[in-house]
Amino acid sequence: MNEQVPTLAKRQHRTYWWKEMLIMGGFYLIYSWSRNLFGSAHISLETGDRPLRAFHNAERVIQFERAIGLFHEESVQDWFLKFRGFIRFWNTYYGTAHFLVTFIVFWVLFVKRKDVFPQWRNTLAITTAIGIVGFSMFPLMPPRLLDTPCPSAGGFGGACIQSSYRDEGPDGIAQTADDGTFGFVDTLPEYGGALWTFESKAMKSISNQYAAMPSMHIGWSSWCAFAVWPLMRRRWAKIAVLLYPAATLFCIVVTANHYWIDGVGGQLALAIGAWLGWDLHKRNQRRLDRAHQFKHEKTAINEPT
Repeated sequence: MNEQVPTLAKRQHRTYWWKEMLIMGGFYLIYSWSRNLFGSAHISLETGDRPLRAFHNAERVIQFERAIGLFHEESVQDWFLKFRGFIRFWNTYYGTAHFLVTFIVFWVLFVKRKDVFPQWRNTLAITTAIGIVGFSMFPLMPPRLLDTPCPSAGGFGGACIQSSYRDEGPDGIAQTADDGTFGFVDTLPEYGGALWTFESKAMKSISNQYAAMPSMHIGWSSWCAFAVWPLMRRRWAKIAVLLYPAATLFCIVVTANHYWIDGVGGQLALAIGAWLGWDLHKRNQRRLDRAHQFKHEKTAINEPT
């Protein structure tokens, strides 16, 4: 008489909120620590070349954008600077939505989309890790710092660094603003509106003001949009979801925290993060399924007949 092996029960994947929060909290601490290893708080023109690298990388970005006819960040910002309340709103948006909306979407995914939550969690983590690599390999001075005091004068900017981009080009056409500067305004100290400031001692010690490429504001906001899109039923909700990364792109440009191409870098980081994140989940599921199968077979063999 043939012995029948009990039918293999389907393995149940369980997620626990406290476990996920510990994972993401720990990852964010590692992210902050790693990002700040290459941060603006640890350099000066006398002790390192990072301000020079960040400034010259900014020149390269400007040169590329001008070559393709899309260097318009200064013009966009200049048009809106007369609306102080408007700029204050976007300063607040820049400092709060990036974290608040991402946290809310993370929680919504955990509650509403448990079937794909691990994949999206992996995507966010890997996207952020790619950001760290970008910050370390390509420090980039954001537009708002190009004309602010250098580290030797207590700032993080490049005002003391000579650049042909502050003057007229060889063809006699002004490449930047008419006053011999790049023309960008650091809106946070000038207009206020955020709950924090880069000028505070605490922010100076933990921030990396050259962490501009890729833009994690765009990477994370796009992650939020793609992750919750299937949950949206009404047309207005779908439009609102798509407008979130678009609004974030406008925000980072009008506040001069990024060049628009940093957003492209953020999208690319997200695309790679999604590819690796979902593949990692598939591989992990196969590993766990094999372990579950082995445990089931071992139990069946050891059971008395």
